[in-house]
Amino acid sequence: MQRFREALDQALEEHAAGSGPEHWVLHLYDQLSLELGPVAESEAGSVGVVLVESAWKPSLRPYHQQKLALLLANQRHFALEAARAGVPVRYLTGQEDYATQLAPVAEAAGGLLGMKPAEWELRHTLRPLEEEELLTWSPHPGWLTTAEDFEAAGEPEGPWRQDAFYRAVRQRTGLLMEDGSPAGGKYSHDADNREFWPGEPPAPEAPATEPDEITREVVELVEDRYGHHPGSVRLEALPATQEDVEALWAWAKEECMQHFGPYEDAMSVRSRGLFHTRVSPLMNLHRLLPARVVDEVAAMELPLPSKEGFLRQVIGWREFVRHVHEATNGFRSLEEVETAEAPGDGGFGRWRDSPWTRDESAEGYGGACPSALDAEAPLPPAWWGAESGLHCLDTVVGEVMEHGWTHHIPRLMVLSNLATLLDVDPRELTDWFWVAFVDAYDWVVEPNVLAMGTFGTGPLMTTKPYVSGANYIDRMSDYCGSCVFDPGDTCPVTRLYWAFLGRHQERLAGNRRMNLPRASQRKRSQDRTTEDRRVFQRVRELLDAGERLSPEKLRPEDDVSS
Repeated sequence: MQRFREALDQALEEHAAGSGPEHWVLHLYDQLSLELGPVAESEAGSVGVVLVESAWKPSLRPYHQQKLALLLANQRHFALEAARAGVPVRYLTGQEDYATQLAPVAEAAGGLLGMKPAEWELRHTLRPLEEEELLTWSPHPGWLTTAEDFEAAGEPEGPWRQDAFYRAVRQRTGLLMEDGSPAGGKYSHDADNREFWPGEPPAPEAPATEPDEITREVVELVEDRYGHHPGSVRLEALPATQEDVEALWAWAKEECMQHFGPYEDAMSVRSRGLFHTRVSPLMNLHRLLPARVVDEVAAMELPLPSKEGFLRQVIGWREFVRHVHEATNGFRSLEEVETAEAPGDGGFGRWRDSPWTRDESAEGYGGACPSALDAEAPLPPAWWGAESGLHCLDTVVGEVMEHGWTHHIPRLMVLSNLATLLDVDPRELTDWFWVAFVDAYDWVVEPNVLAMGTFGTGPLMTTKPYVSGANYIDRMSDYCGSCVFDPGDTCPVTRLYWAFLGRHQERLAGNRRMNLPRASQRKRSQDRTTEDRRVFQRVRELLDAGERLSPEKLRPEDDVSS
């Protein structure tokens, strides 16, 4: 990291202010902004920033190389930006965990201030410093909602509902409200935002980034030290400087917002992101502040379904899942829920036939393992790139392996849906999301995948399993047109759906939102039910073996109409 060190030393020398900082503030990787916390509230030079780059953290899991490059490049550029703004900077690097690296600095400084990170894992890592009174937390000011807002979402122990939380936030803030009522007469315009994208209007392409020498040095580090991790680094999709952040956000407002709403749920082989903004990774690092995003979108002249749909994702769902995660200690505090001893690799070691090795200190960092539907099957190799024969799954997995990103509907209705229909272990799928996505942290993936995507926590924060047959994927995408399976006839996804309902009839009893599909399943003939089970078993067998599905391999001995 010679180039970065030289640039940082030069910036600190040229922009030194005052006689030295009165306090040092720990800025973790979800706080990469000078507009947050004591630095923003103090005179130049009176507060210094401490940052940590630890090789211990990426050793815990096989994080996608693009994710590692994005985080490290943004953290290093933030350090340089702080130094050039006259802020003293201590940038620590080493093989050790965060607390070990920070302890001598904290002792010398008489203690550090810190903004409480959203990640349970980061808080857990730093607990020794907190217990020794070497680190004092204050609230993370990048978040937009309060504990009082969350109290409106349900009982103290749950269940919690996003719609109640979202209404409370809207009412408190006045956002998209008119005389105490929601603009347009309803809080959610989700029902207006479910159009198939026919190819028009044209989907925009995100602006390519031109990495500077600091970013290139990070890429060299990732490729050299973490080349055994999945994926690769795409330089053209690596916003790291503040200029990169501004360019991406300007593009998002200009090119995406107008049509975001109607095509929010659409999926296409012709566009990985359609009108999604791709800013979630930067918001999660707080390189782009959520408050700014909300204010600027609220002020734009946009169709209400697009404006409301986008803002709901930020002040509704994003804030809601963070509260749920904190309230449940990452679901560890739920009754009768076991916790893994060590971090999971999402099946990466099994896929490459070489166990993922980690330091013994990783013990104690495993995640909660709820499985309300008693799903425990391993994640098939198709999620790591082995061809499944299902064009929808292969397309989306290819996007994730290449870019570390796809938008929320492929995540929910392809990746999570198919895994849930196959009774995949919710924890293993959650760990796969955690390592594979550039915007994934425990507070993101555990509520979104462990709870919502797989129904692993039951009705704690969602009202039903988000599962579907081939019809939904065909209606909302153009994936099926290039598939060897016919969505209306031979596609096994529909059989998997009916088999899922059959297996879980008793567990889903009493769930009013599942009454109609459960009733439909009970009306299926014995022959169809038997065939549903057979296809489920055959698909599981083939995918577990890493084999490609085809109509021939799934053909029944006796034809049974679907």
